[in-house]
This record gives sequence, structure tokens and C-alpha cells, in this order.
Amino acid sequence: MSRIHDALKRAEQERAASTGTRVEPGYNQTDVRNDVATSNMPLPQSFGTAAMPSMASAGPGMNSSGMNVSGMNYETLLSRCPQREWSPDPRTMLFFQDDERRVGAEEFRTLRSRLYQIREKMSLKRVLVTSALPKEGKSFVAANLAQVMVRQQGRRALLIDGDLRNPGMHRHLGAPQTPGLAEYLLGECDEFSALQRGPMENLFFMAAGRTVPSAPELLANGRLKLLLQRVEPMFDWIIMDTSPVIPVSDATLVAGICDGILMVVRSAVTPADLARRAREEFPDKLLIGVVLNGTSTGEVPRSKYYYGQAVSTQA
Repeated sequence: MSRIHDALKRAEQERAASTGTRVEPGYNQTDVRNDVATSNMPLPQSFGTAAMPSMASAGPGMNSSGMNVSGMNYETLLSRCPQREWSPDPRTMLFFQDDERRVGAEEFRTLRSRLYQIREKMSLKRVLVTSALPKEGKSFVAANLAQVMVRQQGRRALLIDGDLRNPGMHRHLGAPQTPGLAEYLLGECDEFSALQRGPMENLFFMAAGRTVPSAPELLANGRLKLLLQRVEPMFDWIIMDTSPVIPVSDATLVAGICDGILMVVRSAVTPADLARRAREEFPDKLLIGVVLNGTSTGEVPRSKYYYGQAVSTQA
């Protein structure tokens, strides 16, 4: 085995000498590619041994060898991600105002704490938010969860509207609908063009984009997985809203590339049998919790999640 390694090393050095490329001692092109493979991240097209940084320890977006495996960094994101004008709906978006006592705000903080507790026991960054049926409040939960995450100092979150059938997240945020996820999946734009940021620091948003007739095929074409791999190192949380489970298959297609699933159930509205059926669509290990939505403040104990009057405005 050592002879093979030495031969590969000599071949790499000879190739580098012929092209004028400098090979770092003890770290050849083969080693770099192996590191990328084990990190489950894509290899940047322009990557070469000369791009290998010299770092004592790994930072955000770096693997254990100190390499930026995504080919992107936060400074690049800030410079290329467009700043857009947002007009958040004050009835449903709870954290764009300074009122810390809004109904439901404390419950989202509790939900945030629970997710951090779960993260201590398992890898958890990509969170899928879905429901059994439409109009359960999944978009409301996903949007406010992303907002409460970035209210913590230095935390960054990416909110993705993955409901390509009936996109609505952009209306809650008062943000442009396009370009977004659909355009990215179709190959019409890159991730920088599809992302946008608004008035809340460290909150980034990818709208669903224009409605398309081939949502399942787009979601399964591999570009969504590539997108998450590329942007993941720059965020603490990625929150994705998807189509409801019972009517269409989109959520089950996306679930496999997420770390955990939050199911939203609307109090006194969601039929119990359909909630159970939706829950059975996902492996036990992926379901990290159920959010009970649409209850009054006196209906359940404080230890439960509840979202009060503001929820009545949900689509």
C-alpha cells in the first residue's frame, strides 16, 4: 500500500512540475479529493492544490483539514445575495417588530430551545416543516421559527419555500416571489440569484419562484441536494417549508435530504386519522416533533406549544 501511495505522490509531483503548480508537502491532490468525498460536499469546479489554505483549525464552512469544501463563504454570500425590500405581514410575522410580548412569540422561543436540546443528541440543521393538509399553518411556523433563530446573537438562518405547488411564504414576508427555488432547480439561475435578504439581520430567504407543473421531478433532480450542500456551511439552521403530505408526494421526496421533520397539526381542524397517516409517511428517526397550531392561550398548559389569535390569519 505504501508503494502505491508513493507512486501516486510522485505522479502528482511530476504533474505539478510540468504545469507549474505548487504541491503542498504532505497534502496532495488525492488527499484533498478524499477529504471532500468524506465530507459529503461537492468539489468546486475550480478547485486545485494551489487553493488549499493554511489554517490551524477549521472554521465555518471548513472541513477538519481547514478547507472550504463548499467553495463559498459568508462574505461572498453577503456581496452577491441581493438586498430586497420586504413588507412583512404584521399579523403573522411575529419577530419583525420590537414587541417581545406578542402572542405566540414565547412559544417559538420554547420551540427553539427544544430544537437545540435535540441537536445535542443528533445532527440537526436542516429542518423540514410540513403538515397533513393545506391551511394548517406550516408556512407560519416555518417563517417564525427561522426568525426566532436569528434573534440569537450571531446565528444565521436560511428559510426556503419548497412548496412549488402553492407558494405563499413570500406573501407572509412581503418579499419578491422570483427568482427562487424553481428557477434554481430549472438551472436558470445560481444560488446567489435565488437567495435574498431583507430587513432582519442574518435571515436569508429563498422564495419558491414561479409555479411549475413538474414539482416532483424538479425536487428529485438532484439540484436541491446540491444547493443544501453548498449553502449549509454558512448557516446555523436551514428551515424548509413544503407542500402538505396527504395531497401530494413532495414532502416525502425532500425528507430524505433533511435532518429532521416538524409536523404542524391544526387544533380541532386536522382529522386525527389523516394526521396519523401523514406521520406514517416518514421514518421515526426523522420526526422530531409535532407543533399544535391554532389553539387559544387558555386551551392548553403553558408547557405546550400554542399559537394564539395571530394564527387565525393563516392561509
